[in-house]
Amino acid sequence: MSEDIDLREFVAGFIAESDELIAAANAALLDIEAANVAGTPQPRAVRDLFRALHTIKGLAGMIGVDPIVELAHGLEGLVRTADRAGGTLGREAVDVSLRGVAAIAERVRAVAAQQAPAPAPAELMDAIAVVSAGVERSPARAPETPRAATAGALDAPGWDAGLVPADRQRVAANWRAGRRAWRVSFAPSEANAERGITIASVRARLAELGDVIKVLPRATPGEASSVAFDLLVASDASAEALAEAAATAADQLVELAAPQEAREPERAEGPCDAVPGSVADVAGPARDDDGGVVLGRALVRVELARLDELQDQLSLLIVSRFRLEREIAALAERGVDVRALREIANLQGRQLRDLRRAILRARMVRVAEVLEPLALLVRSLGRSAQKEVRLELDARDAELDKAVADRLLPALVHLVRNAVDHAIEPADERGARGKPRAGTVRVSCRDVGGNRLELVVQDDGRGIDRRAIARRAGRAVDDDAALLEVLTSSGFSTRDVVTRTSGRGLGLDIVRQIAAGDLGGELAVSTTPGAGTAFTLRVPLTIAVVEVFSFLCGRQVLVTPVSSVEEIFELRPGQDVLPPVASGASSPVRVAERRGEAIALRSLGTLLAIDDGAGARKAIVIRRQGALVGFTVDRMLGRHEVVVRPVDDVLLKVPGIAGSTDLGDGRPTLVLDLCALSARPAERPAS
Repeated sequence: MSEDIDLREFVAGFIAESDELIAAANAALLDIEAANVAGTPQPRAVRDLFRALHTIKGLAGMIGVDPIVELAHGLEGLVRTADRAGGTLGREAVDVSLRGVAAIAERVRAVAAQQAPAPAPAELMDAIAVVSAGVERSPARAPETPRAATAGALDAPGWDAGLVPADRQRVAANWRAGRRAWRVSFAPSEANAERGITIASVRARLAELGDVIKVLPRATPGEASSVAFDLLVASDASAEALAEAAATAADQLVELAAPQEAREPERAEGPCDAVPGSVADVAGPARDDDGGVVLGRALVRVELARLDELQDQLSLLIVSRFRLEREIAALAERGVDVRALREIANLQGRQLRDLRRAILRARMVRVAEVLEPLALLVRSLGRSAQKEVRLELDARDAELDKAVADRLLPALVHLVRNAVDHAIEPADERGARGKPRAGTVRVSCRDVGGNRLELVVQDDGRGIDRRAIARRAGRAVDDDAALLEVLTSSGFSTRDVVTRTSGRGLGLDIVRQIAAGDLGGELAVSTTPGAGTAFTLRVPLTIAVVEVFSFLCGRQVLVTPVSSVEEIFELRPGQDVLPPVASGASSPVRVAERRGEAIALRSLGTLLAIDDGAGARKAIVIRRQGALVGFTVDRMLGRHEVVVRPVDDVLLKVPGIAGSTDLGDGRPTLVLDLCALSARPAERPAS
C-alpha cells in the first residue's frame, strides 16, 4: 500500500465492520457453548467464528492496529487447531476465546475514541497458547471407515476439464478454513429411487454438511445405470456422515489433496501488515440461504449523524409546509381562490410523508441485533451468581429507530440483570420445587400497531412477594399498579447489602425513566408467586417524527402524540358527566362514562396552571396501567406530523413535557406526555 494514502479514512469503516464481526464471533461462541451442553457438534458455528476472526485480523492489519492483529491471530490459530483436531471447542477454549474477543472489542473502542489501543495482554496471549496446545495434544477424530487413498488434487482425469478457476479458488478457500475436499460418487438406481434418494436430494443433504462446489455427471458403461455423478464437496464432517448423506459406501469417497492455490503462502497467516485479498479468500463467496452464490449486496453504511442531519432538513420542510398552510388559509379568508394552491400543498404533504417514511426506514435497526448483547450478559451474571440461566430471545422481524434502540438497551439490561440476580433461584432450590435446574429469562417483542413496539422481559423464577414488598415499603401493595409504583420508587431496594449488580435502589427507577420519561412509553409488571415475573415495556418505534393531535387549552396551543390517545370525545353536560365522586383528594374527581367504562376526568388547564376558564368541551383519553384517564381541553385543532426536539430549558424538564415542536408560526409548541401527567396528584397544579 502506498505511503501517501491516509489510512484515517478507513478507520470509520473498520470500526463499523469490526462491531459486526465481534457480534458475530460472540454469537458463534455462544452457539458452540450451547452445542457442547447439548452434545451436538456445531461445525458451522466454528466456521463462522474462524471467518470473523480472520476478517478482523485482516482489517486491523490494513490500518496497522497491531494489538488487534495479535489477538485475532492467536484466537484464529486456536480455532483452526481445534477444528483440525475434532471440529469442536471445549469449555476452556470457549472461555478464553470470549475473553479474547472482549479484548479485541476493548481495543476497537479505543480506536473509535482516537486513543492508542493497549498492547495485547501477555497473560491472555499465554492462556490462548496454553489452551491451543492442549487442544492440539487432545485425541483427534476417531478412526474412520477405510477409504481410498488421497487422490492427486483437482487435476485428476475428469476434474480438470470440469472445473473453472472460481471452483478451484473455492476449494482453496475452504481448505484454508480447515475443511477437506472430497469427491463423493453417487449412482442412481431403482432401489434408491423407491426410497426417494435422487441426485437432487443427495446434493441437498451434502449441502447441509458443507459446500457443494461442483456436480459432474459421468458415464458408467456396463452397469444398469447409464450415468453416475461425482460431487466435489468441501466439508469438516466425517467420512461416515458424508457417505450416509450420499447414500453410498465410504469407499466411494476420495479425499482430495490441497490444490496448488491453497499451498501458496497466505499473507494473513501470521500477524500481518495488510491483507486486502486474503480476507475474501478465507471467507469464500458469500452465499444465500439456498446455497447460491451472492455476487454482491446493495448495502451502504451510513453514519447516524448523517441521518440526523437529513432528519433536521426534513423538519425544516415540515415547518415550511405549516407556514404555507397558514398563508393559504389567510388568502382564503380574503376571498382568494386557493384551490390550485391547496392541491400543491396536499401533494407536498404526501411527498413529505413518503420522505419521512423513507428516512425512518433508513434509521431502523433489527431488534434482534439490539438484543444480542444480552446473551453475554446473562452468561456472565449466571456464572457470577453461580446459577444456571438460559436466555431466550424472540424478536421476530421487528425493527425500531436506532435512537430508540440506543436509549432502550440500558433499560433491558437492568431488567435482565434483576431477573438473574433476584428472580431466578439457585439450581438446588429450583430442583427442590420441581422446576428445571436451569432458569429461563425470555425477552420477546412484537409490533402492537399505532407506532408502538411491546417488549416483555419474563422469567420463570420465584415471583415477587407483595407482602414482603409492602412491609419494606410501609404501604399497601394490593395490585400490579401499586407494586410497580413501589418498585420504581427511587432508592427502593429489596436487598440489604449492595452488590456489584444490585442493592442501590436505582435499577427499576432508571427503567421507568427511560420507558415512560425519555421515550414516552409505558412500563407494566405482572407476577405470580413461585412462577415468575414479567415486565412489559411499550415504546414508540421512533421519537424523531411523530403524528400528533394539536389542541387549545385556554389560549395555549399544545400537542400530544397520536399513539398515546385512546379516543377523543365531546363533553355534554348532563349526559356524559356524572356527579363528582369523592376520591380522598382535596377536590372532587369528575367521572364520565363511555360504553359502560368509567373515565376519570382531569382538567389539563389546572395541571399546567393554564387558565382554561369554564369552556372545556373535549376530552382526550389515554390509558395508564389499565385505567382510562381523560384530560379536558377547550378545542381540538388538527392532526399533524411534526419533528419533536428535546427541551433544553432545565425548568421545563419535568414529567409530562416530552419535548417541543414548531407548527409553522415560529414559536415553540410543547409536546405533552399525557401518561406522565396522569400520575400527578389531582390537587397539585403544575408550577
